[in-house]
Amino acid sequence: MERPSRQRQRERDTERESDEEAITCPECDSGEIVTDADQELVCEDCGLVLDEQTIDRGPEWRAFNHSERQSKSRVGAPTTKTMHDKGLTTTIDWKDKDAYGRSLSSEKRSQMHRLRKWQE
Repeated sequence: MERPSRQRQRERDTERESDEEAITCPECDSGEIVTDADQELVCEDCGLVLDEQTIDRGPEWRAFNHSERQSKSRVGAPTTKTMHDKGLTTTIDWKDKDAYGRSLSSEKRSQMHRLRKWQE
């Protein structure tokens, strides 16, 4: 997949801007606004980012060779900004044991009870 050159991107931006109202930079009043590879509107003169796409759809892990890349996978639903917790929920189990299977102290049990109430 070939990325568009800076000139072709500039031509597309100019065509788009001619269809819409002209966008100018609030910092330097320049009309040289381009869209970069990350779909951000950037002023070409001063470098101010006017609009950015905040959703990172890339992997949250790194792989340095083919076997590592093959062993990594995504699980669960993607995060979303439309939910109060961004779709990242935690469920506190009703067992009074830690991650290693050991019993919790009475102090921790009462703390977990309070947290479970808030969770519900």
